[in-house]
Amino acid sequence: MKTISVLLIALSISLGLTNCRPKQQQPISTDMVDIGGKKPPVMTFTEGLHDFGKITQGEHVKYAFKFKNTGGENLVITNAHGSCGCTIPKYPTQPIAPGDEGIIDVEFNSEGKSGPQDKQVTLTTNCEPNTQTISIKAEVLVPKTDAASDSH
Repeated sequence: MKTISVLLIALSISLGLTNCRPKQQQPISTDMVDIGGKKPPVMTFTEGLHDFGKITQGEHVKYAFKFKNTGGENLVITNAHGSCGCTIPKYPTQPIAPGDEGIIDVEFNSEGKSGPQDKQVTLTTNCEPNTQTISIKAEVLVPKTDAASDSH
């Protein structure tokens, strides 16, 4: 009888602890959300990765990522940030209407960098999902110093 009582107490504690855990929220399907019959904004890039190829250390290179709002509502970009301080994005601050195009300018400063580089720019928008990433890459070549001619 004592064993059964101990088992019942252990079972009660176990059930009580599992009920105290926070329940995970179920994701809401966008199919179930009524947004007035219009498609939400969709940011569609011509390309999501640009390769600068080989560049010399210290060069500042720029690329314009072109995109189009292929959705049914205005597209709003609220933030853009590079994966490091050497990657600087500039983005439109005005809403992009459905069917209109925009540009994200990305500048890469290779000062102090060498070898293969892979950098990202994360965009925060009113699209679903609300973040998108575009990328740049380059191989930064360090200029050779002519030590032999310095010794003559």
